[in-house]
Amino acid sequence: MSLEKEKESAGEIIDFKVLRQLYGFVQPYRFQFYSLVFLTIALAVLAPMRPYFIQIAIDEHVALGDMSGLINIVYLLIGLMILQAVVQWAHTYYSGWIGQVIIKDIRVKLYKHLLKLRLKFFDNTPIGRLVTRNISDIETLADVFSEGLAAIIGDLLQIITILGVMFYIDWKLTLVSLSTLPLMIISTYVFKEKIKVTFNDVRNAVSNLNSFLQEHITGMNIVQIFNREKREFEKFKEINREHRTAHIRSVLYYSVYFPVAEIIQAIGIGLVVWYGAVGVLGMELQIGILISFIMYLQLFFRPIRMIADRFNTLQMGVVSSSRIFKLLASSEHIANEGSFKPEKIHGNIRLENVWFAYTEEEYVLKNINFEVQKGQTIALVGATGAGKSSIINLISRFYEINKGQILIDGTDIREFELGILRKHIGVVLQDVFLFSNSIYYNITLGNPNITREQVMEAAELVGARKFIERLPGGLDYNVMERGSTLSVGQRQLISFVRAMVYNPEILILDEATSSVDTETEELIQESIEKMMKGRTSIVIAHRLSTIQKADQIIVLHKGEIVETGTHDSLLEKGGYYTQLHQMQLKTMAI
Repeated sequence: MSLEKEKESAGEIIDFKVLRQLYGFVQPYRFQFYSLVFLTIALAVLAPMRPYFIQIAIDEHVALGDMSGLINIVYLLIGLMILQAVVQWAHTYYSGWIGQVIIKDIRVKLYKHLLKLRLKFFDNTPIGRLVTRNISDIETLADVFSEGLAAIIGDLLQIITILGVMFYIDWKLTLVSLSTLPLMIISTYVFKEKIKVTFNDVRNAVSNLNSFLQEHITGMNIVQIFNREKREFEKFKEINREHRTAHIRSVLYYSVYFPVAEIIQAIGIGLVVWYGAVGVLGMELQIGILISFIMYLQLFFRPIRMIADRFNTLQMGVVSSSRIFKLLASSEHIANEGSFKPEKIHGNIRLENVWFAYTEEEYVLKNINFEVQKGQTIALVGATGAGKSSIINLISRFYEINKGQILIDGTDIREFELGILRKHIGVVLQDVFLFSNSIYYNITLGNPNITREQVMEAAELVGARKFIERLPGGLDYNVMERGSTLSVGQRQLISFVRAMVYNPEILILDEATSSVDTETEELIQESIEKMMKGRTSIVIAHRLSTIQKADQIIVLHKGEIVETGTHDSLLEKGGYYTQLHQMQLKTMAI
């Protein structure tokens, strides 16, 4: 799959629809959320109290030589600072706690949603992008609560409270103090707009990096086989350069904005000192008020400086939320409409007028009709792309048919509960996927109801017991990522054990011996026959010699059934199957 670059606009600063969806995840934690709101209001109220007490201490106690009153004010200030520190701690803890529990819930919901999506969705979506949604985008949501929404509300409340107190104390000095506010607002707005675009470029670059790395590390053998290391390295350098450039651009904006904000604040304080000093000298203003206004200005401009950054944090959180909710809203899931949950099935399978297309109107299966009775073995043969694997994918409902019907024991498979349907079907694929875990885990997939004895019995049946016992640790041997420490044949044998340990009534083998050498194939062929005994079996075989004993062979060509019959009867016809057989004989002779 080629790397698909992701370009998504930053969107609006606040998308209330997305925020409402986020609030839905807050509902289970309403008490903690409203506690956070209360703490935010408390911090806004406490912020201007320290300058106010200092003003009183200077004008009403220091100026009058009232030592006892001054001591009382000092005690009040100490108590206020302790209270403010406790409230600040609780506010920081609750905002972080709420952020983490909510992203945990969202991540669980998102992964559960992914588990239900059709394989078609994964065919069309880069895995790196899904990783970005599950990790990077969700992590960004935590900042919405700890650095974004709660912090912005707190900052706005603090600004409003401080302004109210300043106007109450001296409205003229307040207007002088705010004379530089338009400059601060303009510089903050420009910074916000610039950094918003930059942050979005960074997010897109991270997504592209994830996609590129996932694809190329997974496909490293192809890169090396075709001597593409240098070319792919140059591609990676280019993507990484874009990521670096976006980050450096954000650093540049920060390096310009904060010094500018400091200069504007210093000008404002200078004007206050000049105007206030004139008032103090003229006996029109108390010195305590002047000192408190200098402190108020510092408290006032600090949230204004930070609010642009916090708005961008909130905005990027909203963008990430929008992406996540868009994925959650995806309708590419298998509708688990059925409620039929039989304990056992007989295994009769019938396909009636089945049509299927991966993309609209490009049918890979056309009017497929056949039936398999309980205990029978049928084989599907045909050239690559004939539609063999598509049929078994439809029987297991990995994809949904476009037209027609598939029945098991006379019941449409869409009436089965999906989990129950797949429980009764054992599938062995050509490409075996093993997790980085023990052999025991890869066979049972964490099912606690399957014992080690059952695993070893199944391993004995398919001829895998000896090689498992020779490995260090036996069933506890870690196969590493994708089973890299095992041979192709050993991985295939483990997939046989995995299918058999669940004791399915229907067995599907998709080119199950194509990756096994001839000697190993001969050793396990008898075991495969034991696996099929008493079960309805559908076999896709690359080597026609392995399906000669099948009860029925269905020959597919370009999505249509062209011939059916036994091995001998099809050879007598001298049709398409005979051509395939002769071509394979020539290949073996070479």
